[in-house]
Amino acid sequence: MANQHSSSSAGDHRHRLEGPRNHYVSYIISIVLTMLSFAVVLYGGLDRSFIIWFLVGLALIQIVFQLAYWMHMKDRGHFIPIVGLCFGFFVALTALAAAVYWVWW
Repeated sequence: MANQHSSSSAGDHRHRLEGPRNHYVSYIISIVLTMLSFAVVLYGGLDRSFIIWFLVGLALIQIVFQLAYWMHMKDRGHFIPIVGLCFGFFVALTALAAAVYWVWW
């Protein structure tokens, strides 16, 4: 009984201290990524294809941070939502491939 009380107390303490700090860091990283994407587009002196791929890369990084920290996908017990997101990504990729195949071939 004493072990359960001390472990839940330690778990609550860890979770309470971890939450706001991770949200602040994630928010700052999101703002920096957004400002970086605006700066790259406003600069305009770079190759167009580089800008597009750079923005796609920044968007993917932003998606990972949003899912991991704001949607709490990094925490335990989120396996089913992660599987659902992966399945949705697979369906979207399949639909995109079908549309490209239909239009260009």
